[in-house]
This record gives sequence, C-alpha cells and structure tokens, in this order.
Amino acid sequence: MLNYEFVDSDAEIEERTGVRVSWIFELEGESKFRDRESAVLKDITRRSRIVLATGGGIVLREANRALLRSRGWVACLTSSTEELARRAGSSQTRPLLQRGESIEETFFEMERERRPLYENVSDITFKTFGEDKRALARDIVAWYRKVSK
Repeated sequence: MLNYEFVDSDAEIEERTGVRVSWIFELEGESKFRDRESAVLKDITRRSRIVLATGGGIVLREANRALLRSRGWVACLTSSTEELARRAGSSQTRPLLQRGESIEETFFEMERERRPLYENVSDITFKTFGEDKRALARDIVAWYRKVSK
C-alpha cells in the first residue's frame, strides 16, 4: 500500500545464516540469537522506505528499543493471549514455545515482560483480534500517512 520494501528481521537472520531461527536457538541459545537480532536490526534500520516486521523479543534489549524509537515510526500489533496461542498452535518453529509450559502460559509470561517495553517504544498500538487484515493494513497506512507528513 505504501510501495515500501517489506523486511522481516527473522527472515533476514535466516537468509544471512542459512539456517532457521529455531536452529540458532537450539545450537547457540537465546543470548547469541539476540546478538544476531540486534546486529540485523542495526543494518535494517539504516534503510529508508521500509516496513519492518520484527520478532516479538526485539524489545528485550534497550539498544534495540533506542534504535526503533530513533529510526522510524513504531506500530505495535497486539492480540489476546488466547488468540496468540491459537495462531501458534503446536508450532515447532518458535523456540520459546518449546519450554514445556502450556502455550497460553508462555504467551502470558512473555506479554507480562514485554508489554511495558512495547509501550515504551511504540508510537501507536493496533489490536488485531478479529480484524480483517486488509482493514487493519488500511488503518495502519492511514495513521502512518497522517503522522509522517
């Protein structure tokens, strides 16, 4: 809708490393993955005219939050814990969902930790449960056009 390049930070990590994010988590651990994620974020946010989708844990590091705040507009997409668990299903590609807890409990804990961090970095929040994806995209684009004038 904006004619901007779409970039997914996890996909960028996978392209650069040649392996899936889940493999990086398994072999190197979360801390090393977060190092890679931070490096990719620095590179990606130097580009202009992009829409960037990040992994949910990008906000765990203050340096990442500072980059996001200083290099663009940040829209946070939220959903209910139940909806996130439903969407994830029995995902084998999300390492943090493989902890042995219920998926709902894992999402609840992640939300508790991350919500204040997202509130700190986001310019706006959009609720995504039950939303028509095209309508949501139109709402986001309308907001962006308004604030970026």
